[in-house]
Amino acid sequence: MPAPAPLRRLNTFDATLIVMGGIIGSGIFMSPSVVARRAHSGGMIMGAWAFGGLIALIGGFIFAELAWRRPEVGGLYAYMRDAFHPVVAFMYGWTALLVSQSGGMAAAAVTFASYFTPLTHVSAASTLVAVAILILFTAINCFGVREGGNTQNALMLLKLAAIVALVVAGLFFAPAASATAVAPSAHRSLQLFVIFGAALIPVLFAYDGWQTASVMSAELKDPARSLPRGLNWGVVAVIALYMGVNFVCVRVLGPSGLMATNTPASDVMRFAVGPVGERIVAAAIGLSTLGFLSNQILVSPRIYYAMANDGLFFKQVAWLHPKTHAPVVAIVMQGAIAVVIALSGRYDQILNYVTSIDYVFFALAAIALIVFRRRAAKPAAQGKGVLVPGHPWSTIFFCLTSAVVVIDTLIAYPKDTLVGLIILVSGIPIYYVWRRAAPARAT
Repeated sequence: MPAPAPLRRLNTFDATLIVMGGIIGSGIFMSPSVVARRAHSGGMIMGAWAFGGLIALIGGFIFAELAWRRPEVGGLYAYMRDAFHPVVAFMYGWTALLVSQSGGMAAAAVTFASYFTPLTHVSAASTLVAVAILILFTAINCFGVREGGNTQNALMLLKLAAIVALVVAGLFFAPAASATAVAPSAHRSLQLFVIFGAALIPVLFAYDGWQTASVMSAELKDPARSLPRGLNWGVVAVIALYMGVNFVCVRVLGPSGLMATNTPASDVMRFAVGPVGERIVAAAIGLSTLGFLSNQILVSPRIYYAMANDGLFFKQVAWLHPKTHAPVVAIVMQGAIAVVIALSGRYDQILNYVTSIDYVFFALAAIALIVFRRRAAKPAAQGKGVLVPGHPWSTIFFCLTSAVVVIDTLIAYPKDTLVGLIILVSGIPIYYVWRRAAPARAT
């Protein structure tokens, strides 16, 4: 009998919710305050979120066109392999397994547990709850992509309802703050540019995550159509939600109040519905982290499955269950590493390494699109699929912006950024050792 292949059971609706689930975590409930402390005025706060949304939209279009041109399993891993060299693709998978995906999953599980125990009054250690939820979602995804997708979709819709409820409460049930904006009136144009750039960094971090959906190509019914649409629609929907949340935060708390709090969403809900609003937001944050966790456990193992198919990882990782057609070994491996990181208590430090790594590959993705376009013999060969508006200037702008983010994190957090980059570069010798050992493993 032929070897099982991934089942194409996901559609455009699934792709859209996967994109949104990869972006929206618990950060949007707290990051408005971080941005406000850097931007100071209501106009600059909203401008930073709007400009960050524009960059995210360009990034969404870049990945949409890449998905149309390379509708195959692996997503960004495959783009790096085909545009540059397998070693670059291996570096992406290597850091995803050790840092970005596993660390993010562990942090999400522990964050959920920290809200779950006080809300439910369950007498269990937070670490135990985090490990239990990691095992639960790992098991669900082993039953197949449809089961994992349904779980992710349900949690994403609940998370969406919670964010919409926050926006509605802030618009219609909470009083508006007095107009006492904290304006940086004494600053010159260059200083305003620096202030705006500083405010933009946490905004770009909040919009990060749309790229993970591209690894689901092999399980979409029509990847060349569904994934580009899901990327564009998902990013646009997130921009609308983020703008709505920040608008009500500025409206209810004012720039000065937003700067002074660490829990802006809780404060908005308290003004809207009283003390019960804080518990509602706590439940929403727990739900949001749970949805993000479900999203990551769904998409991440497909990276390692693609690596194993290329002979760049243990061949067992490419094994698909004959009934569910799920990459069970890859899923269990990812879950096990996340559990180890959660138990180690070092997930926060690992997450500090993620930002520079993510934006290195964002810049490379933009360059990969330029490479793929140049390989098309004639303009007509570009086809009638999804194309990035304003290319090549918009693509170059996104690439340069990603490079600036890497440089900024290197200046602001030199130790953590260097550790992240060292982990990234360490994939190069490991790749060549693996390739050299490949003939021995085959005999």
